[in-house]
Amino acid sequence: MIESKTKQSNIMKKALKIIGVFILCIILIPLIMALFISRDFNFETSVTINAPIDSVWTHTNTLAGLDSWSPWKEMDPAMETNAGGIDGEVGAWQSWVSDVKDVGSGKQSIVNIVAPTLFETNLEFYTPYNSEADGYVKLTSKDNETTATWGFKSLIPYPLNLMKLMVSEEGMKEPFDKGLNKLKTLSEAMMVVKETEM
Repeated sequence: MIESKTKQSNIMKKALKIIGVFILCIILIPLIMALFISRDFNFETSVTINAPIDSVWTHTNTLAGLDSWSPWKEMDPAMETNAGGIDGEVGAWQSWVSDVKDVGSGKQSIVNIVAPTLFETNLEFYTPYNSEADGYVKLTSKDNETTATWGFKSLIPYPLNLMKLMVSEEGMKEPFDKGLNKLKTLSEAMMVVKETEM
């Protein structure tokens, strides 16, 4: 009887060891994988606009200008917003709070302006994930066309950089392209109005 109980005890100990090793592997493998994944998370996309650079710049040189073609503003027109500073100048900021998960809440501040080619902001996201990024809109011109490039640069903290494996670039590209196409429409429409007035 004692021998039987001892055998059962040994079997139980071995089973617990196997379960413990298995759980440890589940925890350690992702952490080890994250060591080999870059923490840099950068994304940008571009659109060619049939309008001179000054016409496009009027829609990209303020936070209100960015709002006019923001795909996230379109997702939740009723989002709560607050602002401070002088829009169009370094230091101005805008915060937002939305119940829509893909919009969340956060704050965007102007950090650098080089007219009429570069508008840079700092982005702080509070929900659905706490993170930070440097956003930008770059404009380049050739003849009477303007290329607008919209993107961001971010450093993901370890081990959350593992999430990069689950983020689809196509999923990122869709809202960015939607916003840029709206910017294109606004800028080209402005040109039509100017030509009509002439």
